[in-house]
Amino acid sequence: MSTNTATTGGRRPVRGTRTGRRSGLGRLGPLPWIGPAVLLIVLVVLWPVYEMVRTSFLKISVSGFVRGSAGFDKYKQLFEEPGLGSVITATVVWTLGVVLLTMVLSLALAQLFNQQFPGRRLTRWALIAPWAASVLMTAIGFKWMLNQTAGVLNTVMTDLGLIEGPKDWLGDPATAWPWMMFVAVFVSLPFTTYTLLAGLQTVPGEVYEAARVDGAGTWQTYRRITLPLLRPAFLVGVVINLINVFNSFPVIWGMTRGGPDSDTATTTVFMYQLKSSDIGESAAMSVVNFALVVAMVAVFLKVSRWNEEDA
Repeated sequence: MSTNTATTGGRRPVRGTRTGRRSGLGRLGPLPWIGPAVLLIVLVVLWPVYEMVRTSFLKISVSGFVRGSAGFDKYKQLFEEPGLGSVITATVVWTLGVVLLTMVLSLALAQLFNQQFPGRRLTRWALIAPWAASVLMTAIGFKWMLNQTAGVLNTVMTDLGLIEGPKDWLGDPATAWPWMMFVAVFVSLPFTTYTLLAGLQTVPGEVYEAARVDGAGTWQTYRRITLPLLRPAFLVGVVINLINVFNSFPVIWGMTRGGPDSDTATTTVFMYQLKSSDIGESAAMSVVNFALVVAMVAVFLKVSRWNEEDA
């Protein structure tokens, strides 16, 4: 009995230690699981933002050497740029125009793909092509198609008598902007369409049956049932498109490089153009860009009341 008691007495502290260790890990909660993600966010998002803000207050030579503090001089220099106002205006028009067209067309395509028709699977696969291809590659492809001397568009339109001679579609901002917006919508459609399609497929069929029993028409059903239930997916599509289109670089740079001068540049492309002459001013433009996109998304979420439950 004494041996058993001693043995048991010797084991109890060990069990207590294991329990203590388990409770210690339990106090960390989900931290061991979300820790890598938090570390990745710090390294990929927060640290670059810190470096971006810090650089905007430095005097940096074109070769990359720091020449001391610049204070707010780079921001003052940025806001005195003669073309900044027109670039910001063009960015707003570009963002709102591309996002609006993308959402309208994606909603129509999502409605189409939600129906049963011959070849539906093939058309769904075909829609993925612009998404699967590189955005820069797509932009360069359209650039060559619109080329003044060797472009397919000029050749076809001249042969059909639609134009008298080859036109420099990307050399004139009046024609370059619509074409760049077309390409931006083209590459944005797949993601947005599939996001809305996923939302449509979560709507229970019983809801539509109940609406038909109550005598609701097609438009009433769409307005009072489909659109409200599609709201979460629609908000996701709008927010992601706002961020992507506002920060869009490959489409514009691949087609016009923001030229002539900065006539076809958004703030993102303008920031890159400034890099060749003043890195500090370019960093200041980056900070302004970051503030603009955060403010834009915040205003949209506030106006759309995204966190309020439907009545």
